[in-house]
Amino acid sequence: MSTQASDLAHRLAERAELVCRHYLSNGRRVGRYWVVGDARNAPGRSMFVRLRPRKGGQGAAGKWTDAATAEHGDLLDVIRESCGLLEFRDVLAEARRFLSLPQTEAESKSPLPPVPIGSPESARRLFAMSKTIHGTLAETYLRTRGISALHELTSLRFHPRCYYRPHDDLPTESWPALIASVTTLDGVITGVHRTWLDRSGLSKAPLDTPRRAMGLLLGNAVRFGRAHDVLAAGEGIETMLSLRSALPTLPLASALSANHLAAMLLPSSLRRLYIAHDADAVGTAVATALARRAEAAGIEAIPLSPRLDDFNEDLRTFGVDELRAALRIQLAPADVVRFLPSAAA
Repeated sequence: MSTQASDLAHRLAERAELVCRHYLSNGRRVGRYWVVGDARNAPGRSMFVRLRPRKGGQGAAGKWTDAATAEHGDLLDVIRESCGLLEFRDVLAEARRFLSLPQTEAESKSPLPPVPIGSPESARRLFAMSKTIHGTLAETYLRTRGISALHELTSLRFHPRCYYRPHDDLPTESWPALIASVTTLDGVITGVHRTWLDRSGLSKAPLDTPRRAMGLLLGNAVRFGRAHDVLAAGEGIETMLSLRSALPTLPLASALSANHLAAMLLPSSLRRLYIAHDADAVGTAVATALARRAEAAGIEAIPLSPRLDDFNEDLRTFGVDELRAALRIQLAPADVVRFLPSAAA
């Protein structure tokens, strides 16, 4: 933390209860703590902000812990989350405003303007506000689905309190969420996909629609690895990450739905496309349509078929070794040596 930020955090801690009453107004004081639902000021009792040090001076005032998510931080984090700020300079500016301190030249700039809900810019801001999945409920969720290949997941992030609106006439809720960036072939984020999670991380959240996407999706995809001459494409994120457990270096793309898979844009350098389809009539039809498009562009198209409904079910039912053996006979010989971990041994 910079000297400036450290000084502001210290000043805020000296006024911890006033800060909480202002930014966490849905909470209340309980002994030496302010108790509230989370750092975004949701009602509840899972987050504890220490208002004064423990006896003996241990345990700094202004520090907080969320028992539901294991997150922790200081009062600058509270200002960031409760105000929905993205840029750290805006957090510092708000802290200075609260403390009635003069603004610096950099902090006096206007905050980011509002953007339309569901727009690509809104999607980019949500992805920027999220954090790496390692050590979070998102990692717990993926491991519960049997997915252990969690390397180089720059397209996936975790948000501990992602807004969810059941219907237009109902209040907004907040749930933990796995956030996936949807990008163009050049890596520009055009949208995000959200999978809201149960607060244990062991399953999806108990919502009517626990998966939603926003932004520009058509032609784009969630990408794992950069494709050059070979790519495997399919529908769901879990489906493609299951393939990654068996083929950890094969570039993958998740189009998120059957219709978007059929319309996914393909790299001009691509020479071979594996189409990982679900074992139903829609999945087979989409694989056929995408194969025709690929072959018309001079790209060899090879279907990858699961034994059960999809590759995640195969992974959870049979294990990674059997999944790898089933994929081995479906790959082109050159790719067996290139992408199967045990083939080159």
